[in-house]
Amino acid sequence: MLGTILRGPRDVRCEEVPEPKLLKPTDAIIRLSATCICGSDLWPYRGLNETNEPMAMGHEYCGVVEEVGSAVRNVRPGQFVVGSFCLSDNTCPHCRFGFQSSCERREFMTGAQAPLARIPLADGTLVATAEMPSADLIPSLLATSDVLGTGWYAADAARVQPGSTVVVVGDGAVGLMGILSAKQMGAARIIAMSRHKTRQDLALEYGATDIVSERGEEGIATIKDMTKGVGADSVLECVGTKESMAQALACARPGSMIGYVGVPHGVEFDGQELFFSQKGLLGGPAPVRRFLPHLMDLVLERKINPGKVFDLELPLADVAEGYRAMDERRAIKVLLSV
Repeated sequence: MLGTILRGPRDVRCEEVPEPKLLKPTDAIIRLSATCICGSDLWPYRGLNETNEPMAMGHEYCGVVEEVGSAVRNVRPGQFVVGSFCLSDNTCPHCRFGFQSSCERREFMTGAQAPLARIPLADGTLVATAEMPSADLIPSLLATSDVLGTGWYAADAARVQPGSTVVVVGDGAVGLMGILSAKQMGAARIIAMSRHKTRQDLALEYGATDIVSERGEEGIATIKDMTKGVGADSVLECVGTKESMAQALACARPGSMIGYVGVPHGVEFDGQELFFSQKGLLGGPAPVRRFLPHLMDLVLERKINPGKVFDLELPLADVAEGYRAMDERRAIKVLLSV
């Protein structure tokens, strides 16, 4: 079959790869209904994450179960399923506490930019729908696998409350999903920090009440001015750079929480400054499995439409163009038909 392989910086190819097979009794094989490119895929694509050997790409997925291992009990062939990018048994102490992304048996999904994928820890990772979903819901269900779940976690970690003021740092797909999530959680004011018109438009559609295009000290001053010098009740950090984290911390009020989900690159903290700021931090890889049943229900009941974040669709064979489009900000998020 065809699959996506990263061979080096800016060298991603769609090439022949072996079809996946069951390797453990806890595995499942699914035929993907769609897959996509994640913003975090751009880190290794740009050479910012070291890659010493060819890497099978893709960790967002949904589709129909084709085969299951002998120990799998919760899903069966023919069911439509969605799973998290973090694979978990959903039974260990961390899973039961709601942090499946720190599962004692955790693995990270790979190889999902392909027609077929092996899903380890299938019983704990996959969630099945009651019936086959409508084709138009596939993009939104795919979004629950990572980008929506990650945006939701950012808002949950930042303790977004009804009536609160929220700042979202980052206007990529995760930031936009953070806006959608904050809206669902009842935030009264959602300030999107964005400099790109198409992303600003989608941010407003998803529930942003204000747009701040300035960055750095100028952006922080604007947020302080908008909040009468107080700062935001919750801040969602959805980028992962030193600058974005500094901006998130400076925009937050004392006693607030910053939910940070951008994969960190160059982020460092000053302990003395953090101590006296009296601001909380919670983040890391999103425990998508905790939220997945609820998010899937919201999609299936057509209460939310996260699939709108896919603004470019390409066949899998053109995956290299999809990476270029996201790298050059010509696309927010690319859907791959398989």
